[in-house]
Amino acid sequence: MSKDLQPFWDALKADWARLEHVHLRDMFAQSPDRFTDFSVSKDDLTLDFSKERIDANAWGNLLALAKATNVEAKRDAMFAGDHINNTEDRAVMHVALRAIADDGYAVDGKATAPLVDETLERFLTFADAVRDGSITNARGQLFTDVVNIGIGGSDLGPVMAVNATAAYGTEGPNLHFLANVDGADFTDKFADLNPATTLLLIASKTFTTIETMTNATTAKDWLLSELSESEVGQNLAALSTNLKGTQTFGLSDDRVFGFWDWVGGRYSMCGSIGLPIALNMGAANFRNMLAGFRDIDLHFRTAPLAENLPVLLALVGIWRRNIMGCSTLAIMPYDQRLDRFPAYVQQMDMESNGKSVLKSGAPVTGETAPVIWGEVGTNAQHSFFQLIHQGTSIVPVDFIMGANPDHPLHAHHDLLMANFLAQSEALALGKTTKAVQAEMLDSGMDAARAKDLAPHRTFEGNRPSTSIVYDKLTPFALGRLIALYEHKVFVQGAIWDINSFDQWGVELGKQAANQIASVIAGKASAIDLHVSTQNLLKRMQELQKS
Repeated sequence: MSKDLQPFWDALKADWARLEHVHLRDMFAQSPDRFTDFSVSKDDLTLDFSKERIDANAWGNLLALAKATNVEAKRDAMFAGDHINNTEDRAVMHVALRAIADDGYAVDGKATAPLVDETLERFLTFADAVRDGSITNARGQLFTDVVNIGIGGSDLGPVMAVNATAAYGTEGPNLHFLANVDGADFTDKFADLNPATTLLLIASKTFTTIETMTNATTAKDWLLSELSESEVGQNLAALSTNLKGTQTFGLSDDRVFGFWDWVGGRYSMCGSIGLPIALNMGAANFRNMLAGFRDIDLHFRTAPLAENLPVLLALVGIWRRNIMGCSTLAIMPYDQRLDRFPAYVQQMDMESNGKSVLKSGAPVTGETAPVIWGEVGTNAQHSFFQLIHQGTSIVPVDFIMGANPDHPLHAHHDLLMANFLAQSEALALGKTTKAVQAEMLDSGMDAARAKDLAPHRTFEGNRPSTSIVYDKLTPFALGRLIALYEHKVFVQGAIWDINSFDQWGVELGKQAANQIASVIAGKASAIDLHVSTQNLLKRMQELQKS
């Protein structure tokens, strides 16, 4: 932490020393207008921070910290195409994937719009042609199924978005996703598919990712159980920049849709990695999703810090992580179709900001990314909410819900909404021992028993949460929601002064796996492995032989 910034952090710590023992019940009692004071909206999208353990003074000091850490200048550098990914000497321009030409984005002096528009038009045309039957297999049969083979950013974004927009995926082939190199995943996913009418999408920028290429090779062999070598190419497409690799695999160049080194994998779903999303809901809906992303991009780029939704969401996260000392964040969408959203944000946040060195290479002196996890409501309420309500650790929660459903079961939606509202209120306000005892006495319980049970039924409350609400989960709304979290992650990385756009920890695991795989295949000696790894491998090989 820079010495110049210490006064800003000290001011926030002083705020917490003042607020730590103040209950949210008292904050609302003293300020009934907390919702008005601590919520921000953009059209139908509202972020409610009133149940966070924060007041106007702390709010002001957080904004001062954002100013002092040059969030605005760092934001402007990203939008300008500067090489803010300093360890890989790259620009960070995923915003260009959902821009229009008038936005004026460029990298190294070269406008991005012509590149992006040409690729976008190609893969959206391909998607609609598969959906309407203009593109078929070599035998003229329609594709009934599509399997996207990728991992990490080439899987999590598409699978999340396909689930989220299920209401818009009423035409076209069935979508499936294969990520895990575990053969069980392959076996289960392909068990009921027909090789002749299955289209494979192989999603790997380098076309060398070991898990993806292992699965792709097995999947191609599976296709060849039904199709000839001359036919199989019609059942393949790739999302990659390695044309030599795709050609060797048997793909024609017109079936390869690329992207650029200024697009990180976990930020790539608006580009060709989003092809399965377009196959699911069509080009028009995909463009609506891009419009939602762009809407928040422009808001983030231009809105003052005090009115900027991603900035404010990020600052609340800074307060939770660095000032309150909360090590985790639970993301709770009250929408079954957002069931993969927590996992998507988990990768986006933890892979981006799970860093322990500054951009300069010096050690970080504070805390960076929290552990992100979550589940859909109301399932989560019958799983781990016990810990969130009465456990020994404070777990901040982001609650997410659309006011209107995309299905006709409105009574179900009303009950879901009641639970959404009740959980944030119960976490904030809790239930006092006095109220618990009175409730039990009113039910006819004797006083002694009520006294004994009261500690078990008392809820301290004062547990922080943010509520995010919007009209309805449309493609546009999904784009806005994702961009909101993308830019939140950027802002937090800017405040911590870390590089949010490399992932050397991921690369370390890849290198180690490749080395051990060579030993298992008999291409290298086990002597090169760590002694503990040697013994584990020996034990597993013994079990394989038994």
